[in-house]
Amino acid sequence: MAHAWMPGARRIRAGTDGGPLRGGAPRAVWLTLGTAPGSVSIQSAAARLAAEERPCHLIWDPTTGEIAQLISILRAGRALGAAEHLAPAGAPAGHVAPSNIRGAAATDVNTEGRVCVQIGVLGHPGDPFTSGPLTGVTAIVNWLDSWSVPRRWPAGQPAEHREAGRAADVASPVGADQSRALWALGGHFGASQVPGCASHGPGGIDTDMLTGTHIRHVHQRDPRHSLSSAVLAIPALPPARPDTK
Repeated sequence: MAHAWMPGARRIRAGTDGGPLRGGAPRAVWLTLGTAPGSVSIQSAAARLAAEERPCHLIWDPTTGEIAQLISILRAGRALGAAEHLAPAGAPAGHVAPSNIRGAAATDVNTEGRVCVQIGVLGHPGDPFTSGPLTGVTAIVNWLDSWSVPRRWPAGQPAEHREAGRAADVASPVGADQSRALWALGGHFGASQVPGCASHGPGGIDTDMLTGTHIRHVHQRDPRHSLSSAVLAIPALPPARPDTK
């Protein structure tokens, strides 16, 4: 059974979200929050994102396995195209406009898909989080499975992060049209692969560590067992006995 709120995740409800989803292939987007795991609690991270009105669906600390959910999976997030780092503690909260989204065609990427789950990982794009502990990843991926997010990465492995001042901050292996076509397929993406978003994260993560075959399928469906493809053997009723009265 698919749950709008991930079982086992701490609920920290944000006061705003990205509105209704507009339909399309289901997808999940992995992004980093520009802070090392353990340097900030998921509660503090959730509070900052909510205060800045740019909540993602999940916040995950891969070293501890702590997960918080800010908004229902049935609503759009607001993290794509917004800033990729948490505001410093004590900084005045304010609305953060999605200034990194370029072009009218990309303005609603947050709302595209039957589900478009945004997973904010405590980590930095320059230090791929898949190189460390991934406590809790199985629970996250199986929850996404239950919403039919396919375990594929249409755009391939996200690009490695490049420091400012080098030739390019983000290496984009595909053009804008191809990026949009791959996005339409649904599946898993890094924020740097979202059409029109100038995001750096999550960096050069190992996608197989997140969705590979070693991650146990809990919600896998076998079409051989569906009612539409199977003939159910229904025993015949015994013949009625004649009335001897």
